[in-house]
Amino acid sequence: MESPDLAPLPPTTDALTVADQVVDQAAHQFLVGASVQELTDWIQAQGQPAYRGKQLHQWIYQRGVRALTDITVFPKSWRETMQDYSVGRSEIAYRAAAPDGTVKFLLKVARGDIIETVGIPTDNRLTVCVSSQVGCPMGCDFCATGKGGFKRNLERHEIVDQVLTVQEDFGRRVSNIVFMGMGEPLLNIENVLGALRSFNEDLGIGKRMMTISTVGIPGKIRRLAAQQLQSTLAVSLHASNQQIREDMIPSARQYPITELLDECREYVRITGRRITFEYIVLHGTNDLPEHAEQLAKHLRGFQSHVNLIPYNPISEVDYQRPSDRQLQQFINILKSRHIAVSVRRSRGLEADAACGQLRASQALTTAS
Repeated sequence: MESPDLAPLPPTTDALTVADQVVDQAAHQFLVGASVQELTDWIQAQGQPAYRGKQLHQWIYQRGVRALTDITVFPKSWRETMQDYSVGRSEIAYRAAAPDGTVKFLLKVARGDIIETVGIPTDNRLTVCVSSQVGCPMGCDFCATGKGGFKRNLERHEIVDQVLTVQEDFGRRVSNIVFMGMGEPLLNIENVLGALRSFNEDLGIGKRMMTISTVGIPGKIRRLAAQQLQSTLAVSLHASNQQIREDMIPSARQYPITELLDECREYVRITGRRITFEYIVLHGTNDLPEHAEQLAKHLRGFQSHVNLIPYNPISEVDYQRPSDRQLQQFINILKSRHIAVSVRRSRGLEADAACGQLRASQALTTAS
């Protein structure tokens, strides 16, 4: 597999706006991600009767068809004229499975770009961790994806296809979606909202079974609140004070933690839904008792839940995972301050399948 061509952002580029400025001039009307009405309109424009729109919808979302020529209920003569038309499916460039059942995929999408997708199974659910961008412009210091730079936003069909791919590979229905893969979802909000609609209406995934994770983009959380989604909002806070957050997340210099939390409170007020705060725990950096006290003070009286994530190591930085003792002390302090808290144990570490690992490791392997 060739190493993905990812150039880092120029030093003068504003990471908060660059993604919105990237436009795919070669945009194509792909069918994956389209609603039944959109498919009906398209099929009629191709000279076929309207009822074939529902057939097309079934073949895309229930059967996972990859080419129009494979839809045998359509006239053969018409299918032959559609040989060069792309439905919008990706190719699996690499697949890595961990002993716990987690599977990480590197998917080859349009123009040869490579993205990560993860399937996380349990006995009663199958969760897909989807990407929203090729790379990421945020440049978080602890993140493997951020080290690779940013290339472009993913289109709606490229986001929805990730779930179809996992569903197809596992041979079972996807029940949960988390936007916690590559990229900052709120810098690609239109395509993310379109994908959310498709997940719910086309694939039958419950609105409350989907989570959007963001590092925080000024004004975007407020805009998301106006959508009145039933999905969960997860904010990647990762720090208990402004200085630590700036050290870890470059964009925090433009979006102080107090302003971020004010916008989060507004989100809770508008939607009535609590927010999950993601907090990646780094030994000696943000896991000390005073950090737990600072975090508790920020979140006192907040309709929220703290999700602690012990760090997944990558080769590019020297951060370390916290000790079990230090992690438990952090938890105990939050609980004593009446802050709801849990620990997310990363899955897929053995296959470099935890967040941000596989794509970076494969790029290094290919380059060596």
